[in-house]
Amino acid sequence: MLFFLLAVVFTVMLYLIMRAYPRYQVDSFHAVVFNYYSCVLTGLVLTPDLNLFTQVRWGSEGTILTMALGAMFVTAFMLIGLTAQKVSVTATSLAGNMSLVIPVLFGLFVFKNNNKDFTAFNYLGLVLALVALALGAIQRSPKSSDVGNTRQAAKQALWILPILTFFASGTNNTLINFLSSKYYPAGQITVFMIIACFGAVVIGTSILIYRIVAHGHRLKLRSVVGGLLLGVPNFLSLYFLLLALAAFGNSAAYVFPIYNILTMLVSALAAWALYKERLNTLNKWGLVLAVAAIILISYQELNL
Repeated sequence: MLFFLLAVVFTVMLYLIMRAYPRYQVDSFHAVVFNYYSCVLTGLVLTPDLNLFTQVRWGSEGTILTMALGAMFVTAFMLIGLTAQKVSVTATSLAGNMSLVIPVLFGLFVFKNNNKDFTAFNYLGLVLALVALALGAIQRSPKSSDVGNTRQAAKQALWILPILTFFASGTNNTLINFLSSKYYPAGQITVFMIIACFGAVVIGTSILIYRIVAHGHRLKLRSVVGGLLLGVPNFLSLYFLLLALAAFGNSAAYVFPIYNILTMLVSALAAWALYKERLNTLNKWGLVLAVAAIILISYQELNL
């Protein structure tokens, strides 16, 4: 249970740290790039046998595809940061956790690797998950009469960010599931994540260097520090989630629903306590439906 709770805590920390970036004038993209440097270092420290990397065939299809996954890592993390900063921590958590619908659907209809028969309640849960995401993305209309039409339109257009985060996170998780199961044995999941993060370092750094050289972007120390701080909970959230899975007999269908529910609830509470984020009525209903959706998707494993 300790691993379980630590996975939730470090996941929530991700959202809260990125939510704080604007306050400290941290460039989100720069921070995301250096976050993956920290991820790689944290992963290496936690890897019990570094000799495992001598077995990696760096020119193989699996390794190349895993490093290419780094591009998806950078994209998804940028969207997570923008959603946390521009919309809310709760909406970010909701979009990230509801994205489990995508790997579930791929597992059912593309990979054909589902280990249970889906019932009407399971499918109802998938539908409710999408409804919950839509409700969680709706923002209040500006009340001030002196706010211009352009600013109002921009405010209302922010609903697209949780939607994009949903698809990016879902695609990310689907690719992680596919590549890790196809190319890596059970004991090398940490190696897989380090290689993927190293790919994110290469891709992100290349884009950063281009921006600095071609467009004169300035790299600030605070952005580097912000990224290095972010990378530790980023890697630890996955690390402890993997340990929690092992502790519960690798029952993903049992662990992930509870993990997602706790992450959403703790995120909403922490955002309210630290940033005074308030949810409108539709957002609150979205949170309730999200919990109901996750329960319906995995009620068999929860013994309900």
